[in-house]
Amino acid sequence: MNVSVILLTYNSAKSLHKTLTSLTRLSDDIHAVDSFSSDETVEILKSYKVKVVQHEFENYAKQRNWAITNLKTAYDWQLHVDSEEWLSEELIENIKKLDENDLVGINGIMIQRLVVFLNRKILHGGMTPIWHLRLFRSGCGKCEEKKYDQHFMVEGKTIKIEGYILDNICTDLSEFILKHNRWSNLEAEEYLENLKSKSGTSPRVIKGKLFGNSMERKRWFKEAYLKLPLFIRPYLLFFYRYVIKRGFLDGIEGLIFFTLQTFWFRFLIDAKIYEKTTQKKNRSLQ
Repeated sequence: MNVSVILLTYNSAKSLHKTLTSLTRLSDDIHAVDSFSSDETVEILKSYKVKVVQHEFENYAKQRNWAITNLKTAYDWQLHVDSEEWLSEELIENIKKLDENDLVGINGIMIQRLVVFLNRKILHGGMTPIWHLRLFRSGCGKCEEKKYDQHFMVEGKTIKIEGYILDNICTDLSEFILKHNRWSNLEAEEYLENLKSKSGTSPRVIKGKLFGNSMERKRWFKEAYLKLPLFIRPYLLFFYRYVIKRGFLDGIEGLIFFTLQTFWFRFLIDAKIYEKTTQKKNRSLQ
């Protein structure tokens, strides 16, 4: 089975060598969509013989869908990764072993994502296994149209494959905080837009289903979380992940991760929702 790779980059020089080292072991057709990096990202990509195109970044969903629509990949299957991610040896070998004869009627392949935080794999707190659709037949997949926490969707049947996409979400805490501060704006905006439209889903996003596939179940729990009261739900989420799902077993790194990711980040989103709602009410009273 031959696979083309589509990679999103922006000022990714620090992580790119590790990413490309794993990707070049899988594919000889790697495409990068770069958002006009100002560091050595493009030079590094070209040194690995990656096909580079630059496109203005608006959000992840639009960038990914632009890549799907506009890039001319060599093979029938395409794998989507980000510049902070790399493939495990097991995943590379299992993809190489796939035979087209065994994939008749299959349009997508689900892959586990494993978070790496401060150089530690986060194995507890409900963080693994988390399955994502990252590998699919060209013409059959797209990214759902969400501002944050987007997933790929595919028409037709999917299967799962063993191995991991490892996601290094934190090279340092300052970078983590800056990124999540930006993402909290997107999450708050989308939450308020969905309230205004009185609809949390559309045909262009994955709909939550308690007894659906792994992505649909994850979305169902996310939708249930969003129905809980502001400022209460971050405490409940932290307790669930750190205590009930035993996130404490991931050591000091786990304590930092779950405090920031499942409490601080979610509390910040709620605070921005409250801020935007209050500002709107104050303007209407003036």
